[in-house]
Amino acid sequence: MIDVRPFNTLGGADHGWLKARHHFSFADYHDPRRMSWGRLRVWNDDEIAAKSGFPPHPHRDMEIITYVRTGAITHQDSLGNQGRTGAGDVQVMSAGTGVRHAEYNLEDELTTIFQIWIETDRPGAPPSWGARPFPQADRTGAFQVLASGRAGDDALPINADARVLGATLKAGESITYDLAEGRRAYLVPAAGQVDVNGVTLNARDGAGIVDESVVTITARADAELVMVDSL
Repeated sequence: MIDVRPFNTLGGADHGWLKARHHFSFADYHDPRRMSWGRLRVWNDDEIAAKSGFPPHPHRDMEIITYVRTGAITHQDSLGNQGRTGAGDVQVMSAGTGVRHAEYNLEDELTTIFQIWIETDRPGAPPSWGARPFPQADRTGAFQVLASGRAGDDALPINADARVLGATLKAGESITYDLAEGRRAYLVPAAGQVDVNGVTLNARDGAGIVDESVVTITARADAELVMVDSL
């Protein structure tokens, strides 16, 4: 089954400095049909104006992954971590017992991100933060694991039985992904148009995938993909 959530049906809010679209219920947007996708709780599509951002605020017991689509995001937290994550790269914050953080767009241009929250498998774990570059050339025509709770994956670690993956495809290219029984995937093209097992997705649409043992994605136009595989 593939549950398509077109971008124009997503919830959202316009705060001036922040234009947000929510794939799942979040903040003032509530839809009982769109609360989560298994352990995947949040997928926000954010546009952050230049020289603005999220002031310090707390989190607890959540794995928070930020995929930067354009521009850059600068992170600061109560653990003393600081870092700038640019387009195509990823940062991860495991909130654990609790952490306060701020996320700013200090650039002279608009920054766009996907922020993804996955329910933790280790409530009460020590909080942590990390970031890593992921050159798009390394994921041309194939999925690259960006964040993972599996020890064998060369990726940013998270405290959840989940993987966050990225890929880029040229028009006409296809990739496949084996989805194990009992697991779910959620796929969003950051750019481009793709067919997923014959179902068409446009840029920034979401697709909840379950009970599909093999997921075949074919690009109708050059595409950038982000996908979560979780319980």
